[in-house]
Amino acid sequence: GSFMLVNTSGRYAGQKAHLLLPHLKENDTHCIDFHYYVSSKSGSSPGTLNIYVKVNDGPIGNPVWNTSITATWNRAELAISTFWPNFYQVVFEVVTSGHPGYVAIDEVKVLGHPCTKTPHFLRLQSVEVNAGQFATFQCTANGGTDSGDRLWLQGIYVRDAPLKDIKVFNVRRFVALFSVVNATKRDAGNYRCMIRTEGGVGVSNYAELIVKEPPVPIAPPQLSSVGATYLWIQLNANSINGDGPIIQREVEYRTSSGSWYDIQPVDSTSYKIGHLDPDTEYEISVLLTRPGEGGTGSPGPALKTRTKCADPMRGPRKLEVVEIKSRQITICWEPFGYNVTRCHRYNLTVHYRYQAGGQEQVREEVSWDTESSHPQHTITNLSPYTNVSIKLVLMNPEGRKESQELVVQTDEDVPSAVPLESIQGSTFEEKIFLQWREPAQTYGVITLYEV
Repeated sequence: GSFMLVNTSGRYAGQKAHLLLPHLKENDTHCIDFHYYVSSKSGSSPGTLNIYVKVNDGPIGNPVWNTSITATWNRAELAISTFWPNFYQVVFEVVTSGHPGYVAIDEVKVLGHPCTKTPHFLRLQSVEVNAGQFATFQCTANGGTDSGDRLWLQGIYVRDAPLKDIKVFNVRRFVALFSVVNATKRDAGNYRCMIRTEGGVGVSNYAELIVKEPPVPIAPPQLSSVGATYLWIQLNANSINGDGPIIQREVEYRTSSGSWYDIQPVDSTSYKIGHLDPDTEYEISVLLTRPGEGGTGSPGPALKTRTKCADPMRGPRKLEVVEIKSRQITICWEPFGYNVTRCHRYNLTVHYRYQAGGQEQVREEVSWDTESSHPQHTITNLSPYTNVSIKLVLMNPEGRKESQELVVQTDEDVPSAVPLESIQGSTFEEKIFLQWREPAQTYGVITLYEV
């Protein structure tokens, strides 16, 4: 066995002495047993005895065991479960306090059987989680535990994790569960299970916590083609921030104004988003998922694009007459909205035709009264007592739809004068016989001529 005696008299606080055991490779369970003594006449601690277990010549880490006053010789066990082919080294360290006294280690023995007062851990497995999730380490141990024992998960360069739960199966087996909550890349690293009992300390092998960042596309999707109710896109999600492998792709799309949105799973690099509204701006982004709970990344950059207009659903309905005069007609129709126009840009024209001077006249004019709840339009400069055929035409960039035709007759009006040059008189002894032509515009049925 190794022996170490430190006389702390005349030493200032913080000085260190070390005893290093040779490298050990453990093929089967064994136990390191030692005796220790920390004492001073004054009753003040002469220093602290720390024990470290360094694996594969890696960093020394934090102490697995320490004490600062005992007054008598005591015995303790180290149950170290660092399995072959890994090797480890036990380091005993004395840190002086500035008070006189003695710290001693004696009879350090490597025993070929398990420890009797301290449980031995089984091999600890590495854990992989996605960022933001809880990482749970299961520390299974051979041996018993009681309420006075302290259990913790010790990290190298990372914070320790407290005990979450313990399940005792029998006097020879228990499982301790430790959680690293809301794991981030900063929590990634090596951890080992620790138990401090009255009789010593149990130490497991180091296992790695691997924290993966869910994947996020670097670039927005690309537009392949546009319709009135669909958009073809290329996912364009080969370049990512975060970690693969990618096991699922989804397309999230939402209207730029309003709160409507939807998510669709996608199994190819291009995708047709259907059942969209015409002439509407959408924002489309891609969501990627890697394995494990919480493996879906946030949406990638969005593609902003607009669907085309669609052909209007139908022409205006319920075309009716509001008022008829001799030279003008006012019409109205049922109000309509985007669900009919299928486009935010459209116009409504009034088409009408009538006979004048033996010729058919065809006219059209734009109606601006389309947003109103009682839309109407007045056609002026018509001829009195004339049949007028009227229809409404709704047009957007994609097409046109017409209303039914309405035939209306303008009212009668005062006729024009009898042409003066047409009046001819034939005189007789007792009468004058007159005759004349009709007025150029009768504007109705002439009921009476007065002389």
